[in-house]
Amino acid sequence: MVETTNQIVRFGEIQDMVKAYYPDADLDLIRGAYVYSARVHQGQTRMSGEPYLSHPVAVAGILAQMKLDEASVATGLLHDTVEDTLATTDELERFFGSEIANLVDGVTKISKIPFQSKEERQAENFRKMILAMSRDIRVLLVKLADRLHNMRTLQHMPRESQIRISRETMEIYAPLAARLGIYWLRTDLEELAFRHLEPERFAYIEKRLEDSLQERQVYVNTVLSIVRERMEKENIKAIIKGRNKDIHSIHKKMLNQHLEFDQVHDLTAFRIILDSVSDCYTVLGLIHSLWKPVPGRFKDYLAMPKSNGYQSLHTTVIGPEGHRIEIQIRTHEMDLIAEEGIAAHWSYKEGKSVDDEDAKVVNWLRQMMEWQQELEDPREFLENVRVDLYPDEVYVFTPKGDLKEFPKGSTPLDFAYSIHSEVGHSCVGARVNGKMVSLKHELVTGDTVEIVTSVHQRPSKDWLKHVKTGRARTKIRHYIMALEKEKAIAMGRESVERELKKWRLDIARVEKDGELLRIAQEFNFRTETELYASIGYGRQSAKVLVTRLIPLHEREKVKIENFEEKQIKEAPPPSKSGVRVQGLSDVMVHFAKCCNPLPGDMIRGFITRGRGVTIHEADCPNLTESDDKRIVDASWDEKQAHDRMVKLVIHSVNRPGMLATISSVFTSNDSDIIQANVSVINDREARGFFVIKVRNVDHLTRIMHSLKRVKGVENVERLGMA
Repeated sequence: MVETTNQIVRFGEIQDMVKAYYPDADLDLIRGAYVYSARVHQGQTRMSGEPYLSHPVAVAGILAQMKLDEASVATGLLHDTVEDTLATTDELERFFGSEIANLVDGVTKISKIPFQSKEERQAENFRKMILAMSRDIRVLLVKLADRLHNMRTLQHMPRESQIRISRETMEIYAPLAARLGIYWLRTDLEELAFRHLEPERFAYIEKRLEDSLQERQVYVNTVLSIVRERMEKENIKAIIKGRNKDIHSIHKKMLNQHLEFDQVHDLTAFRIILDSVSDCYTVLGLIHSLWKPVPGRFKDYLAMPKSNGYQSLHTTVIGPEGHRIEIQIRTHEMDLIAEEGIAAHWSYKEGKSVDDEDAKVVNWLRQMMEWQQELEDPREFLENVRVDLYPDEVYVFTPKGDLKEFPKGSTPLDFAYSIHSEVGHSCVGARVNGKMVSLKHELVTGDTVEIVTSVHQRPSKDWLKHVKTGRARTKIRHYIMALEKEKAIAMGRESVERELKKWRLDIARVEKDGELLRIAQEFNFRTETELYASIGYGRQSAKVLVTRLIPLHEREKVKIENFEEKQIKEAPPPSKSGVRVQGLSDVMVHFAKCCNPLPGDMIRGFITRGRGVTIHEADCPNLTESDDKRIVDASWDEKQAHDRMVKLVIHSVNRPGMLATISSVFTSNDSDIIQANVSVINDREARGFFVIKVRNVDHLTRIMHSLKRVKGVENVERLGMA
């Protein structure tokens, strides 16, 4: 038997429901799934004492109520077979085909997700992960139907389980139903969860609503009568409804606005359903002529639909007896989409394109609406619906069940460095879902990752090819640079020691006497170690250093012809280029076009033959793959501020005024446009290349953030200047 919102339906009626909205449905498939489910669940019972089969049959009934295809209904009957019986995915594929086997497998994987964290950010990550895993939207619809029936029968579970499952429903599944636009399902899930999370509060509001029911019904009839009379007078065909708000939404309003129950006057909402969009705006004017609108309480979701396709006019007016009335005005098609969301796709006929800031969700929903216009077969439609809202992110678990988010293509190294630098440095591999994998293995959504370390492991430059996160890349580079510096210090000290021996001087005694520190400071270094490193890198001469240490009458006998000594006798003057190369002043400097570094970026220099030093970003691939012996430390001279030119590419919608809007962003952020080249890709898309002046990397970041907030701008990237 199937428990729906208001009636009990037998299994045979499920087939009748499917046949009514989809005459060509394969009912043999549904019957076969029912027989198989009954066989494998035989002998199992629920906490209520009912046969376990009552649950999958109830889930199938909810899916039929949502008017889904026969594959979805069959999956509802089979969704627990792999998880709770000896059935296997291979067996399901043999009996029912790969389509249903994959759907059941998807529902099973979601059911195994350990929802342990209660932080809001983690809840959003869980929702994203479920969407990423539900590549076929039917997987998510079956899971939502499964959760709805479990919530309807939650009273049979222990109190601890009621709280855990209800919190999970409120944080994860109700928002997913809202994302898909299935508002009745979202409302039912929230109502049921609230009943178990705060039973006393729920009972209080429920009792108050019952006590005021008769009074509210009289008021509703009064409002409906006034509106109907006006519609008839204007010859407008309309369906007018008054509905009581659900208990959870009343609770939220009382909580958010610090109200007592008696202070909540809009316990009833009204809906006017019309034939056309023009009628919607006409009726809005009529409502505002009947009653005074409340300022700031009007929303036009016809012109600007919500990200899940929802469209309606919302207004609040001061109605009879001075009570506030919330009124929604929409067409029949919009009403069906508002109530059923994606489940009502084949009834949506207008197919109008939507423009909203949440581009990924909107494009996905627009695609669905466009597909269904030519399809009357729900099976054909749903087979082509794939959720791919988060293609560039993967969500994986720690062994303790905590959820972590990474860019697509991330490896165990990214995971290891997200835990701690030392874990990353010593990572030799990982166990993913219990199996050993290499450092190059790409993680996928749903993986459980356990890092394997060794005290003998150390990072190498090759690791930079196998990481995606900035944290991992930075930690690896810092380690390699530190290791190279240690080698340079050792080499520099050896060079100084050899030169000192020529003058019969001992390096340990010279260090102890403080002579080396004095000379290091003359060379603009803070410590002897920094001086050794510079010598080890080949930027300073050990011979020049030692000539400073020997007695004056001996030093005059030595002919010193070293360019480096002349450069570092006095503190270097301000750099004309805005960049200072350690130990050298006013060196010929060029900026690399490949990475085009800006003040604020970490930089290093590369000594070229005949062209001075080329400045790169410290992590520029062209630099890291170059000859280490010709790489020098460099830093920005903060006293010499220079504007730098940066090239940006901006992808946006193609509409009038977009170029002017983008230009105004540069102006408002105190940046000049040096060059602009804008081209139209197609009717919808445009691409612009801009060369602008910026002061530093923070200035550029602020400009890029401002551009990304412009409605219609889809992507902003920084390019090299080559």
